[in-house]
Amino acid sequence: MAKILMCFPEGRHKALTMSYDDGRFADRRLVDTFNRYGLKGTFHINSGLLGTHDKVGADEVKTLYKNHEVSAHTLTHPTIARCPNEQIVHEIMEDRRNLERIVGYTVRGMSYPNGSYNRRIKEMLPGLGMEYARVVDSTGHFGMPDDFLEWKPTCHHNRDLMKHAETFVSLHKKQYLYLMHVWGHSYEFDNDNNWDLMEKFCAYIGGHPDIWYCTNIELVDYAKAFERLKFAADLDFVYNPSALNVWLNVDGEIVEVKGGELIKF
Repeated sequence: MAKILMCFPEGRHKALTMSYDDGRFADRRLVDTFNRYGLKGTFHINSGLLGTHDKVGADEVKTLYKNHEVSAHTLTHPTIARCPNEQIVHEIMEDRRNLERIVGYTVRGMSYPNGSYNRRIKEMLPGLGMEYARVVDSTGHFGMPDDFLEWKPTCHHNRDLMKHAETFVSLHKKQYLYLMHVWGHSYEFDNDNNWDLMEKFCAYIGGHPDIWYCTNIELVDYAKAFERLKFAADLDFVYNPSALNVWLNVDGEIVEVKGGELIKF
């Protein structure tokens, strides 16, 4: 019987995703930095606050975040664990509707505003079209999440970012999948006068052939595509019912299973 392991695209065993909240003007500089070094980010936006104070306007969102992901952050950023269900539904669905009109694709993830969530809210999210929700409690580790609706990142960028990056780059045991997930707010770099930190991080972590640079939803979609694979009972073939291609390590050999394809090992 074959020994089969999930891989990231192209057979990689490491992935990096970035997650930033609130849609402030400082996102412009952050997106530019990501683009120069080939990183991909997810930007969680309160559509009801677009164009207010120091937040980007609705007319800028689609262009600014091109090649990245726009995700929900609720309409007006309330502490939703204190809100009635009706308000939670309104905050999430109106945010989705507004953002989808702007970017032209389905918004399927979010980060919890003020880090506020509970079991009641998590149970509501699938019915509201949310497939992941990032929290603020960080793990300091590089494992895959076991609950995408309570997705704990590796670290905030002000918490030993370069130390985590150096550890992540050095990871080499291909029997594991490693995920580094960084979160924060772009305006914090202005407040802390430490844009050099993100510049240094991106220069260091970008361009590694063994790292898959992805958005939050790309990671979720890929993980779900792997879970949907239909393996034979004796593992001598597999059918991929998804549109996404999935890569596997089969007895030490990297195998690509294209969407809609059945292959024998």
